[in-house]
Amino acid sequence: MLDTLMAIAADAAKLVMTIYEQPFQVDYKGPSDPVTQADRLANQLICERLNQAFPDIPIVAEESVPEHWANYRASERIFFVDPVDGTREFVAKNGQFIVMIGLVEGDRPTRAVMHAPALNQVWAGEVGVGAFHRDAQGMTKKLSPLHDRALKEATLIASKSKSGRLSSSEVKRLNPARLTSIGSAGLKGAAVADGSADVYYAKKKAGCLWDTCAPEAILRALGGEFTDAQGQLIDYRAADIEQNNGAVAAAPGLHREVITVLRGEMTL
Repeated sequence: MLDTLMAIAADAAKLVMTIYEQPFQVDYKGPSDPVTQADRLANQLICERLNQAFPDIPIVAEESVPEHWANYRASERIFFVDPVDGTREFVAKNGQFIVMIGLVEGDRPTRAVMHAPALNQVWAGEVGVGAFHRDAQGMTKKLSPLHDRALKEATLIASKSKSGRLSSSEVKRLNPARLTSIGSAGLKGAAVADGSADVYYAKKKAGCLWDTCAPEAILRALGGEFTDAQGQLIDYRAADIEQNNGAVAAAPGLHREVITVLRGEMTL
């Protein structure tokens, strides 16, 4: 299955790049929520290919109408698809966007591929097997299990959007060794997976279930933890697909430390 998902994501990435490299129209689904033809066409390609290969698995995809996945919560297996995670970055043409396909089995994500078209990089993994990264030069490397370290020694990656940016008091309370930011939720998860960062933290809105499924699968394949900002597992069968309780992803010990700090903040 993972090979098939990688092939589908690669074809979607090629399609996305053909649009990225030429003038394109930007529409808006809501305030600060852009959508382009790249989102729509990649969504269509991925869903058609997944339906052909795995007709019995429902697909919850960002640009599909909800009626297409109305009964997904009753299924044992579910695909979650974000055809272009980081559309604002796509529009800004800074390269920080990614195609994501994740699979939930039971109550947890188990397999995923994340393909960053402009960066020409791929992250993929399967729980119980492991994960790998293919870099821009085409070199593939098996990723090591996530490394635990103290928060004061860790690199924390967070949102660079105005609503998700950490305040100076929040940074002081967490007190990481380094703080960095990037636009796409998937690329934040990828940074933790390949060791570019140690912990991903979203303080409030962490997108929707298609924003968390793929990175959670890959990080869990590397022995990591991925929860909301209160330490609760993300419910992939929730009535609301929006994830508004934040997100924390890291190696188990570091994850516990971050959650302890955040819980301390919540009691103030």
